[in-house]
Amino acid sequence: MIAQVIRVNEILKQTLLYDFYGELLTEHQKEIYGQFVSEDLSLGEIAKEAGISRQGVHDIIKRCSLALKGYEEKLHLVERFMAVKKKVEHIDELLDRYEKEKDEAVLQTIREISSDIIDEL
Repeated sequence: MIAQVIRVNEILKQTLLYDFYGELLTEHQKEIYGQFVSEDLSLGEIAKEAGISRQGVHDIIKRCSLALKGYEEKLHLVERFMAVKKKVEHIDELLDRYEKEKDEAVLQTIREISSDIIDEL
């Protein structure tokens, strides 16, 4: 069960990196990596379609993965996106609470969070 959760998290991470930085890859790399991450094709399936060896596909995926991780280490776009997403989710929770309690302090907290988001952008 834990291994499945770790695998899902890794797939999510790879997908986010590809979504943010995929355009920085070559067309060939985008095609191969996209099939692996987005379409969940096996190395063999990708190799057959691309007309290259499984090892060639493996090498391309490994290079792409390292390149995408390198872009994230330098630019932190995924990290920022996830931080903003978490804050927006918190705002949603606070709005639900405000609808129930009509607590003005909740509105102030929402304003502070939204100000933080604007500052981060």
